[in-house]
Amino acid sequence: MVPRKKFFSKTFFIANLVLLGVIVGFVFAFVGGRGTAISKSPLSLPLVHAESPTIQVTPEVGAALSQAESVQNAFRYVAKTVLPAIVELDVLDKVTESPKTQPNIPFEFFFGPQGQGQQDSPKRGQEGIGSGVIVRRTGKTVYVLTNNHVAGNAEKITVIMSDERKFSASLVGADERKDIALVKFETGDSDIAVAMLGDSSRIEVGDWAIALGSPYGYGSSMTAGIISAMGRNGGPGENINDFIQTDASINQGNSGGALVNIRGEVVGINTWIASTTGGSVGLGFAIPINNVKSAIDDFISHKQIQYGWLGVSLEAVGNDGSMVKDLGLDGLKGAFVGQVYRNSPADKGGILPGDFITSIASFQVKSQDELVRKVGDVPAGTSVDFELIRGGKKLSVQVKIDLRDKNVAGNYKEIFPGMSVISLNSDRVDQKKLPAGSSGGVLVSDVLAKSPASVMGVKPGDIIVQVNDKKVNGLASFFTFLNDPKDKKLRFTVIREDQTIDTLAFNKN
Repeated sequence: MVPRKKFFSKTFFIANLVLLGVIVGFVFAFVGGRGTAISKSPLSLPLVHAESPTIQVTPEVGAALSQAESVQNAFRYVAKTVLPAIVELDVLDKVTESPKTQPNIPFEFFFGPQGQGQQDSPKRGQEGIGSGVIVRRTGKTVYVLTNNHVAGNAEKITVIMSDERKFSASLVGADERKDIALVKFETGDSDIAVAMLGDSSRIEVGDWAIALGSPYGYGSSMTAGIISAMGRNGGPGENINDFIQTDASINQGNSGGALVNIRGEVVGINTWIASTTGGSVGLGFAIPINNVKSAIDDFISHKQIQYGWLGVSLEAVGNDGSMVKDLGLDGLKGAFVGQVYRNSPADKGGILPGDFITSIASFQVKSQDELVRKVGDVPAGTSVDFELIRGGKKLSVQVKIDLRDKNVAGNYKEIFPGMSVISLNSDRVDQKKLPAGSSGGVLVSDVLAKSPASVMGVKPGDIIVQVNDKKVNGLASFFTFLNDPKDKKLRFTVIREDQTIDTLAFNKN
């Protein structure tokens, strides 16, 4: 057969011989090389030494390195001592019956991104992650301070320690005005760390600031920066706090965590960020710890904050130069009283609408928010001195602070006069549209429902030109006539839609 002939052909024989030679050569090279490598000791091979450049450390460099290592050791100290007292809070909010839109970042950044306009199921609550600070332990009960927007509406709370131990927790109390909450859990473990609370009044711009918490659920995280500013106002909702501003990175999930100084003392509770993206851009804000220290005791004893109540409605006038000038308040800082609740501590103490409060208990008041905070921290039943300006004159009155009652504070039937007025010279007033005969009057900018002003028939946009037939000549004279103790009744003459009319009379008694 042809295949068999090919197998015994000369050409085929030579080709096989060459192939066999190649195979034998490879085998010899492999065995021989291996034998050579094995026969030689690694110690017999020449050693190659890498040369390291010699660094000359001058005394100046050595001192700088020593200082840098000292700062590094301080950060390590903070991590070791404070992180064990910082917890992650996994929260399930109470069931929401109605559709709810996802909160808007940058302010309420506690919940992670779950889609714009997403609706809550009527059968399950909202899940979220935040942070907390262990601030006290009494027996087996451990108390954790956090934000109201983290745990204030919680149905189920799980505390996760830095070592991943988990405890079921419950809400002790919460407060929207200060955006804080206190939760507790029970444990017999003896190694629960409690954070040391510092004094936020001692920190200054430029101090080290260290933020601790669980950003995006990454527990036991720590970032460092400085105190960027103090006394910032604003923030989400109706928050009455002033804030510490820091550039230490704060992100979603850091809410309720601690802002500490270089000694590891808690000086603030991380609360919100200013950001267009929801991520840190170096504008983080924390509640000063001094604002909330007393609240811990209030929550434990009363399950709510025991706010002091003055009984006034404060109005901002500082940004309106014409109003400041009309009231004679140039160069002064304080809080303007627009209205007073009848039979309130302020009313009983002699504070009147139009008064400008400059101090409380010898503490100089710089803004209306500051006055609200100071009054709120006064224990009910305590008498304090207020300094104020009335009609260009300095006065001092003593007021016995009462306990704030939300129902009383929201009862507009008892607030006098129940309206806000501004100067006709204000930038908010279009001078070209002022009717004839309105010179010297004051413009009504707002009227509270069911208040005395509302009962009298006063409406927003009215220009009050007379009070009890006495011609008004600016804000100062308006409040003087309004508070005249000789007048038992109150009646306004107003210009409304180019018509001059008298309102109904109100019995001041």
